[in-house]
Amino acid sequence: MRRLIPVLTLCLMLMMTGCSAALPFNKVVFTTGFEKDEVFRIEDSTCTLSEAMVYLVGTQGGYEKTFGKDIWNADTDSGTVEQRLKDSVLAKIAQIKVMNLLARENGIELDQSEEQQVLEAAQEYYDTLTDADIAAMNGVTVQDMEGIIREQAIADKLYDYIIRDINPEISDDEARTITVEQIFIKTYSLDGEGNKVPFSDDEKDAAYRRCREIFKNLLNGGSFEELMAQYNEADEGTISFGKGEKDAEFETAAFNLGTEQTSEIIETQDGYAILKCISTFNREETEANKVKIVAQRKREVFGAQYDAFVATLTKQLNQKLWDSVELVDDENVTTTGFMEVYEQYFHS
Repeated sequence: MRRLIPVLTLCLMLMMTGCSAALPFNKVVFTTGFEKDEVFRIEDSTCTLSEAMVYLVGTQGGYEKTFGKDIWNADTDSGTVEQRLKDSVLAKIAQIKVMNLLARENGIELDQSEEQQVLEAAQEYYDTLTDADIAAMNGVTVQDMEGIIREQAIADKLYDYIIRDINPEISDDEARTITVEQIFIKTYSLDGEGNKVPFSDDEKDAAYRRCREIFKNLLNGGSFEELMAQYNEADEGTISFGKGEKDAEFETAAFNLGTEQTSEIIETQDGYAILKCISTFNREETEANKVKIVAQRKREVFGAQYDAFVATLTKQLNQKLWDSVELVDDENVTTTGFMEVYEQYFHS
């Protein structure tokens, strides 16, 4: 279960792809002047409980399908996974609301064809819902779904508008991905909750001596692959990566190797490593890395404009109502969210 937490956390973060890391509710004005079932308000844009439950129930169903129902009871350093899910869903909806406000300022709206897609997508998704699904979503209506899908489409359209001219040229060197084999000796242990505990100085010295003996074996003609199979304590033996993805010491040593060359002993934050370069340039992965770098540059450009806009807005959160919301425990609730239908209509 513990090993699933980082995976799930990453998945929840990816829900917010396209938005910056700054969440709209970092600075909140708490009020008691909410309408019934109003979860939050950003300027004149509101989120109802039905809307929040559409996201929450759908996302819950998707993750339970992948990780199982027991995932929500797991503890993390910052609360349960259930609370992380609620926080991420709240942030996701708030970001969409902010993006719609920003779209309005930029005069961005859906055309007639896109509006028709909204109606069709909402109806198609709504037709898949069981009575239990609708009840879990606080009695959501097809009109509610139209509003949710419309705002999602406008948010996507805003993102495309802001990054429309961002298409940087990424050189092979900047995106270069290399492949190495590694023999890694850890200088930490894990406690009962899976947290890293650094070795004592004596334990670290012992780890270094073990790595040095392996290195001497290599100098005497030992097989790197055989020694890797015997001594490597990393999860993987062969790894491919680009610049900026590893510790500075690890990366510098790796990128200075020629094909079939072996490194000296490298000290990293978590241990000692010896590397053997398998390929100094992986064309396929380098091209894929270029796509990732361009996408990251676009997110940075969008994020800068998004953050500046968020800072000007008044945000009001109905904390009491949101705290009262719990995940649904009903086997008759089967929906895994509307995004699959949405993607068919807007990204196919």
